[in-house]
Amino acid sequence: MNGTMHRILALTVAVLTLSSCGATQELSSPATTAPVTNDDRGAFRDLYRELIETNTTASQGSCTEAAQKMATRLKTAGYADKDLVLFSPPDHPKDGGLVATLAGSDDAAKPILLLAHIDVVEAKREDWKRDPFTLAEENGYFYARGAEDDKAMAAIFVDSLIRYRTENFVPKRPIRVALTCGEEGGGQVNGAEWLHQNRPELVDAEFVINEGAGGDLNKDNKPILLQIQAGQKIYQDFTLEVTDEGGHSSQPGPFNAIQALGAGLNRLAAAPFPVQLNDVTRAYFTAQAALQPGEVGQAMSTIVVNPQDPAAISVLSASPLYNAMLRTTCVPTKIEGGHANNALPQRATANVNCRILPGAGTVQQRVQDAIVKAVNDPKVTVKPATAFRTNVATVPPLSAQIVDPIKAVAGSMWPGVPLVPTMSTGATDAIYFGTTPVYGLSGIFAQPGETHAHGLDERIQVKSLYDGRAFLYQVVKLYANGA
Repeated sequence: MNGTMHRILALTVAVLTLSSCGATQELSSPATTAPVTNDDRGAFRDLYRELIETNTTASQGSCTEAAQKMATRLKTAGYADKDLVLFSPPDHPKDGGLVATLAGSDDAAKPILLLAHIDVVEAKREDWKRDPFTLAEENGYFYARGAEDDKAMAAIFVDSLIRYRTENFVPKRPIRVALTCGEEGGGQVNGAEWLHQNRPELVDAEFVINEGAGGDLNKDNKPILLQIQAGQKIYQDFTLEVTDEGGHSSQPGPFNAIQALGAGLNRLAAAPFPVQLNDVTRAYFTAQAALQPGEVGQAMSTIVVNPQDPAAISVLSASPLYNAMLRTTCVPTKIEGGHANNALPQRATANVNCRILPGAGTVQQRVQDAIVKAVNDPKVTVKPATAFRTNVATVPPLSAQIVDPIKAVAGSMWPGVPLVPTMSTGATDAIYFGTTPVYGLSGIFAQPGETHAHGLDERIQVKSLYDGRAFLYQVVKLYANGA
């Protein structure tokens, strides 16, 4: 048996153990059974409300103001000025953030970094049923822009630092929280990238806990699986362009730039990238197979054994999510062409957005070569819209150091619920951390599609938020005192 298969089997066993161990076995650790004496939900709700109600949109808000408010709360809890680093890019004073540190007892140990972005997507009051920047609690939900993405985790991380200080907890490994701006785009400076470029010592970590994975509830609101995100696809845009001399539209010739571009895009669509599984996606489909009925579950079991099985590929590719987990995807997202209604087009361009499976080497170049081959027209040029990122994230290991604390806490909170690894098909600020392992982990459960993240009336279940708070508070403690 080769080393890769050993890693896959070890990962699958480690992940699936939670589903069969139950609470009795997992509650042996005093760190998970000691009563929590500083669980002040009122204080947490007030912190969460203040963060929510501080507008951090690109158009009207200020991440700097939100970061300053969180620093004030930490200072009130006993953190010294040296523990709190407020930063802002010189030419973007509203795009600031905060790095806060709880010192550890081992001077040689690298910190654990808890990363959360505090900027939010735009929200128009006239479109929402409620004021998007006033926290509302109704029918078991908190409603507001950022209620879930990502001020929930930001508030939990700051609250946890306050609670650790209140109880005089001294971890072996330092715990560092970074609240950053610009993850949602919109013209704000990305704080995670800025820190790497200007203050790399503040984000140097053993590993990072980030957004990107929660838990699934069934239609009866019962937890059915807990996710941990290990790895994500690589974001890359390509520009496809066709140029021509053009001419009068009353005398069209055999070549047309818009038609040539469209034909090339159709050939690209007809040539999907091959299926490729890695350790995490193999474990993902192995775990999901036991939860999915009928042909979907069978296809998942088959694809793990034979990734090139045509029937299994056909079944799973019908789901946009599973298709994106199986392969690199490239899809046109913008198209422009022509310069006048009565003239033949002199230029036609398209943006093709690719989400690339992580791998060794410059995978973006291999994807560009594949696009050129699929388009199969020398008149269609294919160029990267932005320079290839060289320090791209890899698939981080789901070692016992990472998995065991999750099993210990989740086994007591949600006994019998399986822990399922997943690879993000989108992109988060993990892209700036290169080879530093970044894991998406929140313990916040939701029914599929119910949070309306980035959409109207964004919301999060009140119980799920409080459960995620309890989960992360305990897991981070175990991480900080681990090896």
